[in-house]
Amino acid sequence: MKTYIVSGAGSGIGKAIVKQLATEGAQCILIGRDEAKLKTAVSEIEGNHIVLAADIRSAENLETAANALTGLPVDGLIANAGIGGENYWGDNDRWNDIISTNLTGTYNFVNAFLPNLRSSTAPFKQVVMTSSVLARLGVANYSAYCASKAGLLGLMRSWAVQFAPENILVNAVCPGWVDTEMSQEGLQGIADGIGITKDEFYDIAMQSVPLRKMSQPEEISELISYLLRQKSITGQVIDINGGAVMNS
Repeated sequence: MKTYIVSGAGSGIGKAIVKQLATEGAQCILIGRDEAKLKTAVSEIEGNHIVLAADIRSAENLETAANALTGLPVDGLIANAGIGGENYWGDNDRWNDIISTNLTGTYNFVNAFLPNLRSSTAPFKQVVMTSSVLARLGVANYSAYCASKAGLLGLMRSWAVQFAPENILVNAVCPGWVDTEMSQEGLQGIADGIGITKDEFYDIAMQSVPLRKMSQPEEISELISYLLRQKSITGQVIDINGGAVMNS
């Protein structure tokens, strides 16, 4: 039985990843700040899974979580946790919070559980990061989000080279609009800011997506499932954003 650790597993893409892997017979360890959300997610999934409440912004917090798994081999780390939204220079700038969650948090998460990954006897081990199409595109007032997601791609490439001698494959996926609570809140926030309805802004947003649709979380989880099984892809970014990256 394969064992995977998934960060940001309580909702959205993370929850879909856990469900996908569970249907394949894997055991999942769910990491997130909101223990109640994690427990709700586990209650909806068959199998014996583990919930660990931890804040990936804190290396010390993750070390405590990792200590609970000392000696447990894992076959893959899915660094999915992240936050979005705008940021503005000034007293309430969200730059540090977004960077410390999306970029530093991923760095903390993978390093904290790297001993568990290294202890796996699988011939190939995996690290998969959830980046974003905004790692490739610029959006006004999303400087922290764009920078953090672009930073993940540099981190991924460095680790792919660093860990290759250990047969640890490191890749990233770049979703675009995905039908999650975070995306719906983003749609509403932008719509409110420009004085139109969310449905009206959805139509505008989809004009930059050649397939004219949002992805579903399950589409992302299926791709990640494939990356966790393959043995030859490393240091790569896989776009799964309805073709939005082509409009850059």
